[in-house]
Amino acid sequence: MKLKKRILVASPVHQKREILSLFLESLKHLNKEEMIVDFYFIDDNENVDSSCLLIQFQEYIQSVIVEKSDYQDVYSRDGQTHYWNEHLVWKVADFKNSIIQYAKKKNYDYLFLVDSDLLLFPETLSHLVQQEKDIISEVFWTKWQPDSMEQPQVWLYDEYTQYDKQPGENLSTEQINARYQEFITKMRNPGVYEVGGLGACTLISQNALKKGVNFSKIPNLTFWGEDRHFCIRAAAMGLSLYVDTHYPAHHIYRDIDIKKGQEFVTKIKERQKPVQSNIYVSTPKKTKLTLSMVIKNEENRYLEEVLRSHLPYIDDAVIIDDGSTDNSVEVCKEVLKTVSYKIIRNEDSKFSNEVELRKQQWEETVNTEPNWILNMDADEIFEDKFDRDIQHLLTQGDYDLYSFRLYDFWNDTHYREDDYWRSHFYYRPFLVRYRDDFSYTWKETPQHCGRFPNNIFQLPNSISNLRVKHYGWSKLEYRLEKYKRYLTLDPHGQYGMKGQYDSILDENPNLIKWEEQG
Repeated sequence: MKLKKRILVASPVHQKREILSLFLESLKHLNKEEMIVDFYFIDDNENVDSSCLLIQFQEYIQSVIVEKSDYQDVYSRDGQTHYWNEHLVWKVADFKNSIIQYAKKKNYDYLFLVDSDLLLFPETLSHLVQQEKDIISEVFWTKWQPDSMEQPQVWLYDEYTQYDKQPGENLSTEQINARYQEFITKMRNPGVYEVGGLGACTLISQNALKKGVNFSKIPNLTFWGEDRHFCIRAAAMGLSLYVDTHYPAHHIYRDIDIKKGQEFVTKIKERQKPVQSNIYVSTPKKTKLTLSMVIKNEENRYLEEVLRSHLPYIDDAVIIDDGSTDNSVEVCKEVLKTVSYKIIRNEDSKFSNEVELRKQQWEETVNTEPNWILNMDADEIFEDKFDRDIQHLLTQGDYDLYSFRLYDFWNDTHYREDDYWRSHFYYRPFLVRYRDDFSYTWKETPQHCGRFPNNIFQLPNSISNLRVKHYGWSKLEYRLEKYKRYLTLDPHGQYGMKGQYDSILDENPNLIKWEEQG
């Protein structure tokens, strides 16, 4: 008989009641199959109501230890940020070290240290254990300042360097930006990746605990924060650090994040409601796949070929014609006459403010009550076997979002691959199951806002090995047209990468021949 893994879920808690209640609610819904899960909280609360919540959780779960802290420090936070000082940092480090000692004494297989302002998907703990890593964190994203972009809590080097840099390597600003974007893109795609630093939502194996990992200050380092000292010590012990990105935790960093936290908890509770199968048996409905697309002056490009490639598997289509002056709409009507379609015409193009255009595309598409949305551009075609394999993706019940690799073709038969053109190294979303119980938000930038809402990866998601062929760069005239457009709309590379814009004009790019897969 296989022994169940014993896991200790632990957290030092100094938290306001509204946030702590959501944190504890998400812990209640953790999947615990094939595991024995206990909880350990160090109650460092100023707020009596927060302490009461821990006691109530203890009564509800049973296998919970609540240890009261002797400290009475004031920890400040506001709508901007959290205010830490050296004393608070190393106080928390001492708390975590005492938890480590307890986990070692009780011989737990794993210790899961998680901050009390994080909300977890039910699958998080069991999934992390399945990875069989000594140290692995679940990713979460935070705007450390209100007007900044979201960043993950993991990094590659030093204190918080989030791009690859080898010793002695001198990088230009453009190279740094390109590598930073590569890292951020990777963290948005489901997978398990080795990193240099992590924290706040970390599973630690018994092996790592026995080797001596801890959060104590390393005297000859000035790096800020106990997590950095933990990570450096672990690396020096020969322990690798990993991050999982399948089930991103929800971080309530500011009070304005509480509402979305409430929605997150409601969503996971709804997912776990038992099915009342004794009331009625329904006949499964056919899954409806809706093609969603924006077009502009595509008549003499790839529009007809692209639409015909989609016909075998789509049920209907929603087309936004963004100010075409050619016969693009007539091409759509002719090719799509065998399926239901809806065409919306913008007299004036909205592409100079792309987020407005993408929001319009999304709203018009969801108004047709789709089951699944396939969001493709007019110069993108799936490889031949997509027609054969798509039904498996549409009929499974585990995932609501699929990401695919996109290959930038530089002519009809070859795609480009170099430092700036490596989109096929990463997975990006094209196919989503529409859920009316999910609150969608957008990246509010006029360019490079994404074709889907920016929080789409909070849905259960996976990747597919099916590939997308992108012909938007496949002719010199197309490349010149895009180059001029980027220089006009984003001359300083504020929303993209200036180096990549300039590389469009390379005369001898590295090209690789495309091979269809069986």
